[in-house]
Amino acid sequence: MTSYNPPGGSADAIEPHDLSTPSSLWDRLSRGQLTWITLILVMMVGLFSIVAGRPFSSVANVRNIATDACILMVMALGELFVIIAGGIDLSVGAVLVFSGVVGCAVMNAVGGGGVGAILAGAVASVAAGSTWGLVNGLLVTRAKISPLIATLGTYGMAMGLALVISNGIDLSAPVTLVKTLGVGRVFGVIPWLVVVATLAAVAMAILLNQTRFGRHALAIGASAAAAERSGVNVSRHLMKVYTLSGTLAGVAAIMSLARFGTTTIGGHLEDNLKVITAVVLGGASLLGGIGTVRGTVIGTLIPVVLLNGFVITGIQAFWQQFAIGLVLIAAVYLDRRKQAGRD
Repeated sequence: MTSYNPPGGSADAIEPHDLSTPSSLWDRLSRGQLTWITLILVMMVGLFSIVAGRPFSSVANVRNIATDACILMVMALGELFVIIAGGIDLSVGAVLVFSGVVGCAVMNAVGGGGVGAILAGAVASVAAGSTWGLVNGLLVTRAKISPLIATLGTYGMAMGLALVISNGIDLSAPVTLVKTLGVGRVFGVIPWLVVVATLAAVAMAILLNQTRFGRHALAIGASAAAAERSGVNVSRHLMKVYTLSGTLAGVAAIMSLARFGTTTIGGHLEDNLKVITAVVLGGASLLGGIGTVRGTVIGTLIPVVLLNGFVITGIQAFWQQFAIGLVLIAAVYLDRRKQAGRD
C-alpha cells in the first residue's frame, strides 16, 4: 500500500508492531486490508458464478460489469488523490452532472453529431470540471473552509447551475458519441470506455508512484506541517489535487454521456458517496497519507459486482446498499485500528 515515509526512515522502521507479542487477528487484517478486500472480490465473483452460472460468468456479462464500473472508477481516481492528501471531495457527482450538461449543450450548439462538435463538447466538459475543482481548492486553501463544508457547498452550486442551464430536463447526447465511445469496442472485444478507464488508471498510478506530485500528496496527507517544513507549498499543491479531481469528473461526464446517451441528471446524486466508498474499500485512509490506484480499482468493482450479481440471481438490489455499508464500516474500522497502532 502506497504511503509516505519520512527521509532517513522506512515503513518498517516506524511500524509499531512488537515481534515479541503475537498479533491479533484484527491487527493482521488491518495491515493487509488490500489483500482481504481483494479476496472479498474474488469470493463474490466465485459465489455468483456458482449460484448464477453462465448468465453471470459469460463474456458479455463480464464486459457489462467492466463498462458499468468505468465511470465511477475515473471519478474515484480523482477522489483518491484528494483523500490521500488529507481532504475530501463531496462535489464530484454534481461536477459530473454540470460538466455533462455544459459539454452536451456545447455539442448541440456547435452542430450536433460531428467530430468537431464532440471534441468541442469534450473540451468544455473537462474545462468545466477543472474549474469546479479549482474552486474547491481555493475554498479549502485560501478561504480556509473545511473540505467537507466547501465541497458540500459546491455540490449544491454545481447541481443547481446544471438544472438552471438544462431547465431541469435531461439533454440528449449526439448519436455519434454513443455509437463510438459509448458502445464501440476495440477489435470488437474491449469497450472503448474500458480502454479510457484503464488508461486513466495507468496514468494516475504513474502520477502517484513515480512523480513528485504523488509524493507531495502523500507527504501532505501524512503531515501537512512536516511537508511544509520540507519545502512543499501545501496550499498550491492542494489546489492542484482538487483541480485534478474536478478534471477527472469532467472526463467521467463525457463517458457518462456516451454510455447513457443523455445527461442523466438524476442518476448521479449518490456518486460522491460511491466514489468515497470505493477509495476507502481500496485501502486508502480517510486520515490521509495512504492509498493505491490498484486498491481503488478493486474498491470500485465490488459494488458493481454485487449489484450485477444480485440482479441476475433475483435478490433485491436494495441489499447491495446494506452489504456495501457493512463492508465500508469494516474497512473504516480496520483503518482506525491501523492508525491507532501507528500512533
